Amino acid sequence: MSGLGRALLLVDLQNDFLPGGALAVNAGHEVIPVANKLLMARASFFDVTVSTKDWHPKGHKSFASSHEGRQPGEKIIWSGLEQVLWPVHCVQGTFGAEFSADLLVTHIDKVFEKGADTDIDSYSGFFDNGRRHDTGLAGWLRNSNVTRLTIMGLATDYCVKWTVLDAIGTGFQVDVILDGCRAVELNAGDREKALGEMRDAGARILGLDEFMSRMRRD
Repeated sequence: MSGLGRALLLVDLQNDFLPGGALAVNAGHEVIPVANKLLMARASFFDVTVSTKDWHPKGHKSFASSHEGRQPGEKIIWSGLEQVLWPVHCVQGTFGAEFSADLLVTHIDKVFEKGADTDIDSYSGFFDNGRRHDTGLAGWLRNSNVTRLTIMGLATDYCVKWTVLDAIGTGFQVDVILDGCRAVELNAGDREKALGEMRDAGARILGLDEFMSRMRRD
């Protein structure tokens, strides 16, 4: 145990977001070795390690196929919120919803599922998109005496961004591992815009080597 009140938070390292998956993020597989390096450094750097998991029921309203005539990438208003429509992905109990086989899952202490309500999406690991329900992640982290989070995963411009913003809004300090994130980029520039939003909110964005070097000095 590091005794520093720190947690590693991995975001949605699931098969459907990796090459060959239903909603593959370009070069998404490249973040798995980064995650594994951090997981293996747990004893030195972190008190706890946590992951989120997209966990959608069949027919989730974020799926384009749930709306007649709609295509992935389109936007609609649903449940009072703007909703990007996605391919069917991370359906509960399917291979696509499972973690990458290359991820050191035995090093993860706790998994928090999100997006299980059919009628509302949940990019953030803390709340659904309408902030109507929380996942229990913040409370669990506080009970574990965590004050600072190191966050990485998929995808930079959606689930990572909203997890980071909600973490900061909930009172945690946040480091984002740049090497450990990849973006969807539905629109050119979405990645840089997301990084700017996280930085402006107070996140410290670091490369893996810089992060590990700083941690060794602390």
